[in-house]
Amino acid sequence: MQKLGKTELEVSRIALGCMRMASLDDKVAQAVVQTALEQGITFFDHADIYGGGESERRFAAAVKELGVHREKYILQSKCGIRKGYFDFSKEHILTSVDEMLKRLGTDYLDVLALHRPDALMEPEEVAEAFSALKKTGKVRYFGVSNQNVYQIELLQSYLAEPLVVNQLQLSPAHTPLIDAGLHVNMKEDGATVRDGSVLDYCRLNSITIQAWSPFLIDLQRGIFVDHSDYANLNQTIERLAIQYHVSREAIIVAWIMRHPAKIQTIVGSMNPERIAKIVEAEKVCLTRPEWYEIYTSAGNTLP
Repeated sequence: MQKLGKTELEVSRIALGCMRMASLDDKVAQAVVQTALEQGITFFDHADIYGGGESERRFAAAVKELGVHREKYILQSKCGIRKGYFDFSKEHILTSVDEMLKRLGTDYLDVLALHRPDALMEPEEVAEAFSALKKTGKVRYFGVSNQNVYQIELLQSYLAEPLVVNQLQLSPAHTPLIDAGLHVNMKEDGATVRDGSVLDYCRLNSITIQAWSPFLIDLQRGIFVDHSDYANLNQTIERLAIQYHVSREAIIVAWIMRHPAKIQTIVGSMNPERIAKIVEAEKVCLTRPEWYEIYTSAGNTLP
């Protein structure tokens, strides 16, 4: 367990991302939620676009059928993505939250995050929406997703309270968060700072980074597990999994958890057995050489 940003919320270091829950029948959805809770996962990440809202409805039905009290789990959802464009308008944020709460069968979200940066964002509007949601008790805390340093700074300058999360893609095969920090003052491509050093910025400002898609290369090429282009990485992970007596997925998540930024990993598996194997990451503390070996096995270089 760890603190979430500058809040008093105690959250599990591994969160369950519910994007694929819309595809499950009621019994399987219940099994997924029950397994997650039994394995110590108390944080559930949603978005209004996941299954067109059906993922939130399936989750709500599952916790109701299981008889899980609302205070036993942490709910986060995201808004701002619409068909063909992004929308951080006050009207859209307020309407989205009302619809989320109805689908989730709850009176409040623990965290609301803005999903993808909106180039037409008016920070004053966002601040007004957040203030209204806070005053009415519909949302306890706020965050962002996929935002860089100055996007966060701009929005934060209009807000009355700190943003507490930033959801960013991170896996051993997708490491722009880390690369530039290792290649400082070098002339190679790895030295290019693409995000304003957002990892260090979030650490300095006590914003919890939530790593999404920890098994992904990118949205086009899919996962790196058993991918022919990542044979060395898979061999390293397999060897460490045998050494630590855990699954390969657990080693991958342990690699993210080993970073001192206290990154919360969001896993999207809808397989109860796989969820239980992933949570084994909590048992593993990779050594510094092992962490770097995974990093370089993925094709990343050191200066």
